[in-house]
This record gives sequence, structure tokens and C-alpha cells, in this order.
Amino acid sequence: MSPQIVGPPAVAPDTADEPDRTEPAAAQTAAAHIAATTTAPATAPSAAATAAATATGAGTGTVTKALPGLPQALSTRARTLSGAVRRRCADLARIESPSGDAPRLDALAEELASGFRATGATARREPGPAGDHLLLEWAGQDESLPHLLIVGHHDTVWPVGTLAEWPVAERDGVLTGPGVVDMKGGLAVLEGAFALLADLGQRPHRTVRLVVVSDEEVGSPDGRLLVERQLRGAAAVLGLEPPHPDGRLKTARRGSTRVRLTVTGREAHAGNDAHEGVSAVDELVDQLVAVRGLARQPGTELNAGRISGGSRANVVAGRAEAELGLRFATAEAQRRTLDHLARLTALRPGARVRTEVLSSRPAWPERTGNPLLRHVRSLAAVLGQQLDGGPAGGAGDTNLPGSRGLPTLDGFGAVGAGAHARQEHIRLDQLAPRIALLAALLAVPLPRLRDRSEG
Repeated sequence: MSPQIVGPPAVAPDTADEPDRTEPAAAQTAAAHIAATTTAPATAPSAAATAAATATGAGTGTVTKALPGLPQALSTRARTLSGAVRRRCADLARIESPSGDAPRLDALAEELASGFRATGATARREPGPAGDHLLLEWAGQDESLPHLLIVGHHDTVWPVGTLAEWPVAERDGVLTGPGVVDMKGGLAVLEGAFALLADLGQRPHRTVRLVVVSDEEVGSPDGRLLVERQLRGAAAVLGLEPPHPDGRLKTARRGSTRVRLTVTGREAHAGNDAHEGVSAVDELVDQLVAVRGLARQPGTELNAGRISGGSRANVVAGRAEAELGLRFATAEAQRRTLDHLARLTALRPGARVRTEVLSSRPAWPERTGNPLLRHVRSLAAVLGQQLDGGPAGGAGDTNLPGSRGLPTLDGFGAVGAGAHARQEHIRLDQLAPRIALLAALLAVPLPRLRDRSEG
């Protein structure tokens, strides 16, 4: 594993009550190298960046007050760090971590904890039934303020062995490989942002908590509980999922639910005693045909993702099941569809149908105004970036805070495309802008986002 992305600490910390966080020699060497290559003096923001920020009506004063004279340095030093972040992303992707593989997920969790500790975080592993989750925290300049919550995950959809036929590779300005965009890239970018702040002698403006769950790709059935516990008192929530392919942030998400349909029939010899049997496979097929009608209802989409059943061609199937993935545009569509599935009854005498909800995420609707998006756009403008946001089709751990009305934005991960597909990749030229944006967002005071917010 390559050294983590670290820079020199902002100040000499009081370590009397702190655990031993001595870095490996290789990491210390990397820190020294980064420090040596990022010591250019701070410069004033470019005229283009200042003009862009003025056009948004906000941003320049806030950034320059929080980081005097450094908006240009943020972008410059982010470019210097982007090579280390690229290598870090590649190395994380080379640690295969499919959902449900606890030993591999735990190994990656420890690697991530080590990297984030090197940027000043405290880290705690939270046991989960299918792999440990991570809870990390960085002290803020003003610890009286509500914390900023960031959510991510370290599981992927790719089975062990994928790397043997599809290795991580860099070509034509992109990094490709299983999990690079969803979401090893987002984790590496955030590590780079904290390293950049440390290099500039800065801490986050407020306490930052990061939850990295091990089961997001299967709906966060256990990780959701850890996320939920950190929502209380949060000023805002950011997600490290990849943005839209054009770089836009995600301002809303559809609800999603994973449902298992299990059909029990009665086995019999398919030639001699077929009339004695009740085919669970035939029953499941007919149930799926009926269920497909749900996808024609407004606000609902359905994918039959997995089907299994039966034992042999000459045996009437006694059992069959299907796993369905459902997406919902509104909470009402979600409620209506799940109510329908819960009332399914067998079409054949002697068959039984059972519906089991495996995981569920509420719909996160688009909201008018969105002061958090306006704030992030203004920071991006100061850094010479153009940024906007829009609703997303997928679901993730930001659905929960978004559905409850907490100020929430997702898509702060690496810019790329092809999640869950063999064309999965990140754009290397977009690493530095994302690192700089996240560093600025961590360091700059948040505006008033809702009545209960401060700072």
C-alpha cells in the first residue's frame, strides 16, 4: 500500500491525552515530500476567480477572510497533491472490498483509518454484521458550532477476482478499475482535502465527522443506523458519491427499496407425478409479470435484479425467489408500491408467496432555494470553477438526511462515470478542482442554512 496523503500539521498539537499516532517511515517521507513541493507563497485570487465570485453575489469575502490571500494557493497546491491522490485512489481500488466480505472490508477500513489519522482525525471502527464501519472526527476551530457530517462507503459491487481480469489502469486521462468512482475516488479526494488544509496550516472551521459504512451497496441495512446517530445536531450533510458525469452536485435522490419475493411450492417428479407438484418457479414467473405493472405507475421504476429457484429439470420446483430493486420519485409512490407488494397472494392453490423488505431508503425531494448549493457554488467561483447541481436517479446514504429536510448535498466524490459497469472511471484532470473545493468548504464558515443552524 502506498503512503497516505499527508502534509505537515497546522500547529504542534497537545498530545498529552492523545493516542500514539506515529506514522510509518514511508508516510513521514511522503509528508516531507509534499511539504517540500507545496511551499510556494500564497497569492491573491485571480481576476477571473474574483469576477466569477462577484457574479454569484457571495464568496470572495468569506473565503479570503477564512483563508487570507489563499484562494489561488488552494487551487495551485491541490494540483500538486493530485498526483498523490490519484495514486491513493488506485491503491484503494486494488484492495477488493465487495459487500458482505467482512475480512476484506475490515482490511480496507483499517487502511482508510490509517490514512485519515495521518491528516489529524480520530478514528473508531464500529462493528457491523458484514464488516466494520468507520467513524472519524476532526476537531474544528470553533467546536461550539454544530458539526459538519460527511458520509461515504468502502464496499463495492465488484466480486473478488474482478481485478484479475480488469486491473486498475491509467490511460487517456482517466483512471479505470472496479470501484474507482464508486467510491474509492471520493475517499481519496477527501483525504487529499484534509492533507491540503494541514499543509496550509488550517483546521476545519467546525468539527467534521465522517461516517464510512461497509454495506451501502446493499442498502446500508446496518450502516444506516450509524449515519442516523450522527444526524442529530448536524449543520449540514455532504456525500462522497460521484457527481453527475458533468461534475454537477446531487441535490435530490429517488427513494429505493430492495425486496425479496420468496415462493414456496411443492416438489414432485416432473414426469410421473407432475400433478402432485406446485411449481414455485412458474408461480414466481407469473408474480413477476404481475409485479412489472408497478413500473408503469407514475414515479416508480422496477428492476428484477436476481432470480433463482428449483433444483433439477425433472423435479417440479419447490422453491424460487427473486430480488427486486425499486426506485421512487416520491414518498407517496414508495408507500403505494410497497403496500401493493406486501399484499401479494399466490395465484396457484398450494403455493405461498412472501415479501421481505431487505433495505429501504426514503425519497429525498428537490427543495427550492437551497442555500447550501448557493454557498458551494460561490466557493467554486472563487476557485475559478463553475459548478451547479441537479437531482440524481440513484439512491445513497444522503437520502436519509435529505428526506428529513437537513441541508444536504451529494456528489463531492471524484468526477467520472460508469459506476457499477465495466467502463467505470474517474477523470484525472478533475481531481485537483475537487480537492480544492472540499478543502475550501471545510475551512470556510457555513452561512445560515436553516433556523437552527449557526456559523
